[in-house]
Amino acid sequence: MVSKKKSKTSDNTIATNRVVRHDYSIEDDLEVGIVLEGWEVKSLRNNNLQLKESYVMAKNGELWLIGAHISALNTASTHISPIATRTRKLLAHQREINRLMAMVDRKGYTIVALSAYWIRGRAKIKLGMAKGKKSHDKRASEKDRDWQRDKSRIMKHS
Repeated sequence: MVSKKKSKTSDNTIATNRVVRHDYSIEDDLEVGIVLEGWEVKSLRNNNLQLKESYVMAKNGELWLIGAHISALNTASTHISPIATRTRKLLAHQREINRLMAMVDRKGYTIVALSAYWIRGRAKIKLGMAKGKKSHDKRASEKDRDWQRDKSRIMKHS
């Protein structure tokens, strides 16, 4: 008898940073790992992560996530004093780190955290190479988004 595969009913997404897509135009993205403590892993399992004010800094050939807020669980962090917004190290290949550092230094990009999710039991962060939008760029992207929405409504009803 053939056993049925488990269906993935749960979403692997921990958190997304929607503000970034409004404030920046994303040119490229990259998936990296993150170094976590035990209480942080348990908090991420409960989706207690906020990426809204986070950014990534490259320093001494390493990537660091700054400003990400992981709120501690009362039951998991009783014997330690957790720091919710501590700087966390990101794991990537050295050639990827060099490429990101070169784009930041030479072309004026910013590295931002787009989303966090689970892959095979490991927490991953999707980084984006971003350029800041001007206010007129934001208006244009809103206009395009509204037009796409209206166009899909018109096509649906016709």
